[in-house]
Amino acid sequence: MPKKKSKQRWSRDVTENSDAMDLADGVFKQRSAKKIADSLKHSAEASPRRKTSPFQSAMSMLTFYINRAGKQLSKSRLATLNRAKNELRKDFDKQPKR
Repeated sequence: MPKKKSKQRWSRDVTENSDAMDLADGVFKQRSAKKIADSLKHSAEASPRRKTSPFQSAMSMLTFYINRAGKQLSKSRLATLNRAKNELRKDFDKQPKR
């Protein structure tokens, strides 16, 4: 008989226990794209728990959150998070990929 899948969310475990980086509480719940980007940048630069550059770590965490939240995000929330990606690029002086 197959085992039942655990009700725990693996994405929470990844966020809390991986070597991705340390984030401020509620960073993704902020309403301002600039504040989200600034918080991610600060966390990425300060965190010893990252394996790549601060920009790559910050962008990866933002993309991870967007992908895991998926269809549960409202259109306005998704738009804010996507604007936060652009703010991150500005903060780190990076050009968007085309």
